[in-house]
Amino acid sequence: MLVLLWITGCAEVTNPADHPAEVEQGPAAVAAAGPGGPPETSEPAPPPPSGPAPPSSSGPPSRSSPEPLPRPSREKTGEKSGEESGEKSPVLYLGDSLAMESQLVLGEHVESGGRATVHSAPYSGTTLCDYLTGRSTGSLVPPQDKAAVLVGTHRPRAVVLQFWGNSWGFTPCMDNIPQGSAEYYTRYAKDAEALTEQIAQAARSAGIPRPRIVWVLQGPDAFSTDRTRRVNDLYQARAAASGDTVADAGQAVSAPGERYVWRQRVPCNDEERTSPGQCQNGLTTLHRDDDPLHFCLAPTTTTPRPCPAVSPGIVRYSRAIAAVVDRYVRRAG
Repeated sequence: MLVLLWITGCAEVTNPADHPAEVEQGPAAVAAAGPGGPPETSEPAPPPPSGPAPPSSSGPPSRSSPEPLPRPSREKTGEKSGEESGEKSPVLYLGDSLAMESQLVLGEHVESGGRATVHSAPYSGTTLCDYLTGRSTGSLVPPQDKAAVLVGTHRPRAVVLQFWGNSWGFTPCMDNIPQGSAEYYTRYAKDAEALTEQIAQAARSAGIPRPRIVWVLQGPDAFSTDRTRRVNDLYQARAAASGDTVADAGQAVSAPGERYVWRQRVPCNDEERTSPGQCQNGLTTLHRDDDPLHFCLAPTTTTPRPCPAVSPGIVRYSRAIAAVVDRYVRRAG
């Protein structure tokens, strides 16, 4: 069932196709848009999910059975920081299934500049409240991987937060608040503020400069175009209020001139046109036929994992984030 794919993740490991570097987005005020409607797309979207999926669901299966690539020889977790890493800037990558599937590719691109190392701690099905400490309701993130704990442990210069906006019964910490409701947006804004403060407090306690938070802007939502827009507005408002920034990865997986229009396939970029199997009739595939959310094109497994196959959406998404992180690391020295 489609719902079993909704919170899942797999992240890619491959030689990616190029995408023009994303520019760092400027702050924007929260836009009070109305409730979401049907997807603005000329392609029929799959039916909406009928209920929550368990957090142990796997990454989406492939629509065209792309040839899997070998796993990289080194993991993108637990790298040293500061003096121990040759003065490279430590970066944390936290988030949900989209972070799960993209963590290796993001690490490769961030680290390719030679100025940073990446520690990834994504958990499929999560949202902002899962990474908060001191909440009475349940969480899908264990205590050792809460944002504040990881800041104290890894002493990052930047923290990348990738959250699509899970709710319903995906994660207990959202208290079954209906996604897209007024209560959902109010709660989401409060959690974003709380997470920002906990990261700042953890840095103060560790005696390090406050890390720059990079909020990842989301791509088009196949079921509610307005929901994604409003979540992105919340991220931009939070970044503006706290002196942080955003990475518009969502634009990288949108068709030109159609920022909030969901499409399964979009026009190929230059590298996709020259990469075998990635461009057909001028279009590259971002999503499987049965999964309108994730970008991994590899077969489903029972355990969330980094995506083991070439997936243009993951490449585009990761490069947009890495461009903003690299630009900050260069400025910060």
